[in-house]
Formats: sequence, structure tokens, C-alpha cells
Amino acid sequence: MTREEFVDRFGDVFEHSPWIAERAWDHDRISEPLTSTGVHEAMCAEFRAASRRARTEVLRAHPDLAGRLALANQLTASSKAEQAGAGLDRLTPDEHARFTELNDRYMETFGFPFIIAVRGHDKHSILEAFEDRVTHTLDEEFEVACAQVERIADFRITDLVNGDTA
Repeated sequence: MTREEFVDRFGDVFEHSPWIAERAWDHDRISEPLTSTGVHEAMCAEFRAASRRARTEVLRAHPDLAGRLALANQLTASSKAEQAGAGLDRLTPDEHARFTELNDRYMETFGFPFIIAVRGHDKHSILEAFEDRVTHTLDEEFEVACAQVERIADFRITDLVNGDTA
């Protein structure tokens, strides 16, 4: 696999942040045959080595859950499938209002959107986590959000390595 092929395949597992895949390749962290664990570890190492500002930009690249981009049908294919899998595309008007309220409060408090690896969750458990995490300090929530980004990347990488792009 060439660098270009690697970045084409894995460049968006960290939402709109192909620089992570580029750096993983450039720092010779990728070995063949590709394994989901190896790719994930290599890319997470680059994410963790980045400045707080760069990691914050990765967090900011994520869409709000059940937010404006979803309503405008402008999510990436991965985000759309992940949110639909958790039922976020089928919210009642009251649930949507609550998500909007929490999204706005969270963004105002932390400066990046609420991020959770939705796989294995439903809208109720996501709301519960949302309501809990909006009370964190900035440093606490930054760490939790970064861990969730890495978890999302793990799911996406596993899907790509196993040939499941949905």
C-alpha cells in the first residue's frame, strides 16, 4: 500500500483530519499486513502527540449529535450511519429539542461538540451521558472527548480493515 492509498483509505477515521493518517505513515508507524489494532495504535499515537490546539480542532471537526448537519443531510457517511444506528435520525420533536439545547450548552461551555462513540448506545443512553458530561470541567471533558474520538476511530478502522464501510 502506498502513502496515498493509506491516506485515501484511513484519512477520515478521525473526522476530517487526514493529517493523522499522513503523520502515521510518515513516521513509519504503519506495517503490513495491516491490522485494525496496528493502524489504530499508530493513528492514536499521532493524535496524542499533537498539540492540544490540533486535538481541539479534531474535536471541532465532529458534528453535533442530531444537529444541524444531520438535518441538512451534510454528515459524512460514517457519521450518518453511526447516528442512525443509535436512532438519532428518529427523534421525537421533544427529544430533538433536548439534543439541541444540550448541544448548544455543551458547545458554549467547552468550545467543541459533544462526542460519544454511539455504537452500542441508543438515544436514551446518549442523552444520559450528555447530561452527565456537560457538568465536567474543561480539562475533564477534553480528555473524555479525546478518548471518545479514539474509540470512534477504532470502530471505523476495524470496519475498513474488515471491509465493512457502512
